[in-house]
Amino acid sequence: MDYFEIAKQKFDNLRTKKDVLILSVESSCDETAIALVKNGRQVLANAVSSQIEIHKKFGGVVPEVASRNHIKNITTVLDETLTESGVTLDDVDAVAVTYGAGLVGALLVGVNFAKTLAYALKVPLIAVSHVHGHIGANYISHQDLEPPFLCLMVSGGHTALVDVRDYCDFSVLGSTVDDSVGECFDKVARVLGLSYPGGPNIEKLAKNGKKCIKFNYHTPLPNSLNFSFSGLKTAVVNYVHNLQQKNVQVPKADIACSFQELAVEELVGKTMHACQKLNSQKLVIAGGVGANSRLRERLSQACEKNGIQMFAPNLRYCTDNAAMIGSIAYFYIRAGKGLADLTLTAVPTVRIDA
Repeated sequence: MDYFEIAKQKFDNLRTKKDVLILSVESSCDETAIALVKNGRQVLANAVSSQIEIHKKFGGVVPEVASRNHIKNITTVLDETLTESGVTLDDVDAVAVTYGAGLVGALLVGVNFAKTLAYALKVPLIAVSHVHGHIGANYISHQDLEPPFLCLMVSGGHTALVDVRDYCDFSVLGSTVDDSVGECFDKVARVLGLSYPGGPNIEKLAKNGKKCIKFNYHTPLPNSLNFSFSGLKTAVVNYVHNLQQKNVQVPKADIACSFQELAVEELVGKTMHACQKLNSQKLVIAGGVGANSRLRERLSQACEKNGIQMFAPNLRYCTDNAAMIGSIAYFYIRAGKGLADLTLTAVPTVRIDA
């Protein structure tokens, strides 16, 4: 039999196997990550090689630089993962990999590495959506969490409200019509002269400021579950530029605080509206912006007021990592989803509800 026939037979067997050990690969942006995850919830190892210091001098991620460093680091990260876990490649039941969304060049490094491993080990190759992976981070952090629930997806590439009806059944209730909230944070950080990554630096600066700046801005789409952040970004940029043109000192901490409060208010308000619409008693936060302490605080307050149980990943699983990919891959397998052959390639965008 050829590789795919063997992989298909093993995949079918894994759907009912008691214990499933997945080696997962994530390289969608500037983190080279490999993990070993058992049964979707137990992380045996989770190694990450970050490129933050490399890209900081450029003010953001340079795709070609990211790809080159993935190639340089990925075998070392695999060695770290195996050493940390104490298992061998012979113990692996399947190889999972992020195939999208992300930077195509960066994704291709992980996809080709995972295809090589799956072929060599004669195990199934599971193609995983990066966005679904962020949801899976919660299954690691909260062992008893099960669908259905409402998910607020907040990352550098996505802002959406997702009705998670089952582990692999997603329906988008609303999404951004322009910039994601993560992208908005990064662009505001840049105009304030903050280094990459912008989001955490905005949060840090905002703690020293006050919500006292009145931007020329009105909350968009008031009767919709869709988000829009380009207007807020433009209002902040214009405010800063006007002060600079008048040679007036820019109150960076107050601007950061005022901006962050407006962004969080939109996220919290629409999330609570969606919870009421679905009559959902469980809210899950997913994505890198989910690490923002002010967003967590405001959502927690709103959930407590409305009798909603809130779940958020441990901070180490908010940003890109391979453990979340291994988690959701397990549920893909149980649902008979995600099996790929050696023609698998990278794609820059993936629908959340695909």
